[in-house]
Amino acid sequence: MPPHVAAPERMKADITMPVVVIGAGACGLCAALAARENGADVLVLERDHRPAGSTALSTGLIPAAGTKLQRRLGVDDSPDRFANDIQAKAKQQTDPHMARVIAAESGPTVDWLMDNHGIALTLVDNFLYPGHSVHRMHGTPHRSGEELEGALLQAAARREVDILTDAHVTTLYADADNRVHGVAITRPDGTAEDIGCDALVLACNGFGGNPDMVARLIPEMRDAVYFGHTGNQGDALAWGDALGAAAADLGSYQGHGSVAHPHGVLIMWGLMTAGGIQVNSAGMRFADETRGYSEQAIDVLNQPEHVAWDIFDARCEQVAAGFTDYQNARAAGAVREAETLAELAAVTGLPEDALRQTLADVAAMCAGDQDDPLGRDFSGTTPLVPPYRAVRVTGALFHTQGGLVVDEHARVLDENGQVLPNLLAGGGAARGVSGPSRWGYLSGNGLLTATVLGRLAGQTAAALVR
Repeated sequence: MPPHVAAPERMKADITMPVVVIGAGACGLCAALAARENGADVLVLERDHRPAGSTALSTGLIPAAGTKLQRRLGVDDSPDRFANDIQAKAKQQTDPHMARVIAAESGPTVDWLMDNHGIALTLVDNFLYPGHSVHRMHGTPHRSGEELEGALLQAAARREVDILTDAHVTTLYADADNRVHGVAITRPDGTAEDIGCDALVLACNGFGGNPDMVARLIPEMRDAVYFGHTGNQGDALAWGDALGAAAADLGSYQGHGSVAHPHGVLIMWGLMTAGGIQVNSAGMRFADETRGYSEQAIDVLNQPEHVAWDIFDARCEQVAAGFTDYQNARAAGAVREAETLAELAAVTGLPEDALRQTLADVAAMCAGDQDDPLGRDFSGTTPLVPPYRAVRVTGALFHTQGGLVVDEHARVLDENGQVLPNLLAGGGAARGVSGPSRWGYLSGNGLLTATVLGRLAGQTAAALVR
């Protein structure tokens, strides 16, 4: 059944919970943890048998400014600096107020996850992600989204948060004033159940798994590999539209220009910022690899057969060695090795003369002897040397960044900027801070708004039901 809104008179709720959260990814679990510790009983509804979602598919890195970890390592960061980085990446085309709110709440959110809920995070301090002016990426020990999801589920269990799996929400019950009274769920065996609530948090991500919505709202990614969770069907937008909620930046998304093909394993972009390059089947570079992995997706898709090759060396590889995704890529045979340039050409099938010229040009750019016609600044970059590594990759759509418009308390707003009575949203269900297009995605923006808006939504929901 497609998502829709029905009159509350039709609801036959067996139970009513003060706070109901739809989605058990990072956003939903942060909302549940915040609501629970602020005194509200909460129920999380998860459509899958095992909670995972987009969080488990990510590298699990949360950007945050002014954290205890940063201060301990001497990293000079602030919410203002972070907000400026967000705005610069989005070309000043994202809501400045929300960018500053989310930047300001990012540090307290990471500290809260660590101090209040025992989430083991460390600071990535051996390379900078594109667009970040300082080291502010916080991740679990193995830099794995699945690891982060598991840690959040353990935290929820410690707080005695109730999570109902195999519970697909199909209907919101709301009155003429757009106050939500409850939801209807369907179970795998087709049975249905109504659950009442006093406040509802939408943490069910965006619409990347809905091909029709992608084709209509992000036509440039119509044919891209979808590397997100199939449950991201745009339910929050459908419910919001029925309730008169405002939505914005629906053409915004996170793409990625480095997914091993055909293996379907993410290859971390730190390999590029550490000195790696991408070439097409002609052995030639085609874009500035340091702009960001999101905008690189469409450039890779525009190459012959929609593929490119990541070329890097053993030194660059050390940046990725501790990441679970990269270990999985090596285990799957996606990473090819070569002791010489001739061997590199042989294992990739790339033309040796063109590849030799490309690497020679890159070396000259690193030495400052020539400028990059594609605009990359190679100053301070070490030229690639044997032994080489190569991975065949394609571009992919990870998740959408547009969504329901929310305020600084994660409350959903209508078209006139008025607050809906008891509806909140975060993560991919809410408008992010990436602006209107692919180029505004700053590394980590997805988990940034998932964790920060999730925490704010949980706090607000608890306050509404007290």
